[in-house]
Amino acid sequence: MRWSGQELGSEETSALPGLARLSNLVRTVRTPEFAGITFHEVLAKTALNHVPGSSKAMPFGWTINPYRGCSHACVYCLDPETLILMADGRQKPLWAVQVGDEIYGTEVRGNCRRYVRTTVDAQWNTRKRAYRVTLADGTTLTASGDHRFLTNRGWKYVAGTTSGGKARPHLTVNNKLMGFGSLGMNQSDWMGAAVKSDAKLEIVSVEDLGIEQNMIDITTGTGDFIANGVISHNCFARKTHEYLDLDSGKDFDNEIVVKVNVAEVLAKELRKPSWERHPVALGTNTDPYQRAEGRYRLMPGIIAALAESGTPFSILTKGTLLRRDLPLLAEAAERVPVDLAMSIAIYDDELQQSVEPGTPSTAARLATVTAARELGLGCSVFMMPILPYLTDTRAHLDAALAQIADAGATSVLYTALHLRPGAREWYLQWLGENHPDLVPRYRQLYAKGASAPKEYRQWLAAKIAPLIRKHGLERGREDETTGAVRSSALRGARSLIAQELPAALAPGQPTLF
Repeated sequence: MRWSGQELGSEETSALPGLARLSNLVRTVRTPEFAGITFHEVLAKTALNHVPGSSKAMPFGWTINPYRGCSHACVYCLDPETLILMADGRQKPLWAVQVGDEIYGTEVRGNCRRYVRTTVDAQWNTRKRAYRVTLADGTTLTASGDHRFLTNRGWKYVAGTTSGGKARPHLTVNNKLMGFGSLGMNQSDWMGAAVKSDAKLEIVSVEDLGIEQNMIDITTGTGDFIANGVISHNCFARKTHEYLDLDSGKDFDNEIVVKVNVAEVLAKELRKPSWERHPVALGTNTDPYQRAEGRYRLMPGIIAALAESGTPFSILTKGTLLRRDLPLLAEAAERVPVDLAMSIAIYDDELQQSVEPGTPSTAARLATVTAARELGLGCSVFMMPILPYLTDTRAHLDAALAQIADAGATSVLYTALHLRPGAREWYLQWLGENHPDLVPRYRQLYAKGASAPKEYRQWLAAKIAPLIRKHGLERGREDETTGAVRSSALRGARSLIAQELPAALAPGQPTLF
């Protein structure tokens, strides 16, 4: 259901040049019911997304995202003249690349990153302070300080500091970029080729040009693209670096893209003879039960299409709107495996409202778990992330698990806080404002990277494991490809797939399922 009489005129939408270029944009609307939020209704070309990192042998990494939050002051951006590697092997300036174009990105297959073809889903313009990165082979790249490139030491921002609020991994002369360089393209077909070359891509310098200039970013299916011969990150979903995955309607810069025809497109894709009914995950990028779902009602059609096609699926959400569709989900579960999970990280009301001001309360989400269980549906709880020194005390964990057990959850999953680049700045700023005494301890704990140290994770596991047993809960398993709850459909597929896999991929390997 879409709103009537709320459509914005061309003058009001002219400030969004990226969306204005989208051939599939239907209209842009605002409504008093959602003050301060703008909805951009689009006609999706595809509904099923194949997650980079899944393989032909284990092709379970599929997701559906009916909504996407996006910021039109995108911080990941490049000079418009940057050359982009197209699917036909040519290189085209970024300003000439259009939505729907096929280009090259990369994905990890096994232990190797390889070039693969992908599609441009969106394009944004912005204006940012410019930095010039010069490589040993003469390649130069002009980008914002917040843009990221793949180095021999992982993804790194163009600019940053080693301390303070802007502390983050950033380019230095000790790094080498990954790719072939602007001077090293010597083939037309890169499909499946390993990301390796003899090009001299060591960083010679990173210069602040001291000026602001127009820049462009694109969104691709793989989350990256090849810019001037090196691997460049794109802003895959606006502001998804906000690690707590706060309510999309409030926290994705109040600009929500709505794929109004997603259910119809999905039904057509699921009817294709090539679709092999692999498990599909919802809620891994943006929450399918964010507030706007109450009006757009996209999920009932998605649920029906998946069930009718015989496709197993899982849903991960913070939204209590899930309760509306529980009868539909119960009917679907009679035909296909359905796995539900409610994300509930914090069990202290004051702290929860401070960290997650836009989400339903812990009590409301636990009540949703109970409602699902009363209809015979399994429902896990994602107790993620556990915040060091805030929610990792025995008292907090014990109380949390008691409430989870009382709600009837079938399993519980947990992880320690992971501070990815970008999320790190947001979280440390919040921490400095609300718990300044903990900032030095966090800097020490996360000094070597985004993950909590192995010693901390072992300490946390030793503390929480007996509490999980005490409350009669099972520890659930997360799908390593999608980040959703592990599909129960995989249990039945395990033995069948094992018969077709080479010995090196036999089920004895714990990382497979």
